[in-house]
Amino acid sequence: MSPTVEGPTHASAPTAVSAPVSAAYSYCEAVTGSQARNFAYGIRLLPTDKRHAMSALYAFSRRVDDIGDGMLPAGAKLARLEETRAVLGRIRAGEVDEDDTDPVAVALAHAARRFPIPLGGLDELIDGVLMDVRGETYETWDDLKAYCRCVAGAIGRLSLGVFGTANAPGGPGTAEAARAAEYADTLGLALQLTNILRDVREDAANGRTYLPAEDLAKFGCSEGFRAGRLSAGADFAGLVHHEVRRARALFAEGYRLLPMLDRRSGACVAAMAGIYRRLLDRIEREPEAVLRGRVSLPPHEKAYVAVRGLSGLDARTVARQSTRRRA
Repeated sequence: MSPTVEGPTHASAPTAVSAPVSAAYSYCEAVTGSQARNFAYGIRLLPTDKRHAMSALYAFSRRVDDIGDGMLPAGAKLARLEETRAVLGRIRAGEVDEDDTDPVAVALAHAARRFPIPLGGLDELIDGVLMDVRGETYETWDDLKAYCRCVAGAIGRLSLGVFGTANAPGGPGTAEAARAAEYADTLGLALQLTNILRDVREDAANGRTYLPAEDLAKFGCSEGFRAGRLSAGADFAGLVHHEVRRARALFAEGYRLLPMLDRRSGACVAAMAGIYRRLLDRIEREPEAVLRGRVSLPPHEKAYVAVRGLSGLDARTVARQSTRRRA
């Protein structure tokens, strides 16, 4: 899936913003810092204008997710999601003024003028959350992948609108640069599948099962995980290892984005993706840990991942691998 550019070409130098816009961005950064520690850890590595834009994207996305995860009746959730889509329509139409009472809309509108953000990706996110509200389940990986592209692949493509592809072979606008959107989408899928594995018990407690039904049946786990314990004969470790292999293949493909990004954007992506890859490692080593509680990384390990990303080591490794493949 490729993004449709909506907005101007990214300018190279940051520009001063008005007091209302600055306050709106500060609000979005506060939301990001309190609600998404892994995401916030990565975007700290960005220059101010890109960090602001990513915070605006996150804050809007958080609003959509909170509607889907909230306690309202389904009908009220559907109405709230359509109201949120209407706000997005106002942003797209340039109808949000700096003195608007919605700080997230103010910040996102400014970011969309500053960067070529494919705002249609946020429509996809809303579509994905609508799937949750309607209680959709997924028979196959292809079914689940369609959902993941809405709720996570779209976020990857939205983020790419902020990051840009200045280091793509041949430069922006080339066929290789266009593939960056595919890599960003695939990396989003890898992150989402890792999330699904990490949150399997929490999701089950909320009446949701995301893993494909055919995979659950294959490993004797069709009864689900609501009780936090397994039925007799269930091969939960086999199920987890199967999904981990799938996630690793997605990470390997998505990481091909890194050499196409500038140093600090690449560091941001490497940090966020690196945290999730390490979560995946932990889940692989002890699959049943996800049935006891949420698996997480300690701060010192996140700091190491951030430093590694900022060093460019991951990007250089991927670039060397790509060169060998082309040789």
